[in-house]
Amino acid sequence: MKVVVDFDLCESNAVCMGIAPEVFEVREDDFLYILDENPPESLRPKLEEAVRSCPKAAIALQE
Repeated sequence: MKVVVDFDLCESNAVCMGIAPEVFEVREDDFLYILDENPPESLRPKLEEAVRSCPKAAIALQE
């Protein structure tokens, strides 16, 4: 599984970071960073929640 973010859509509102801080981080520069593009399968439920919760629909999971 790979985490993909459309940075043209992303507003760095940190909703995803609140759900999956192991994978997403918004830093002091107000940009979103993906900490682990290929996270372990055990994080799938959190990542699916992050995809659903993103207000801009900027996050996707690829198999």
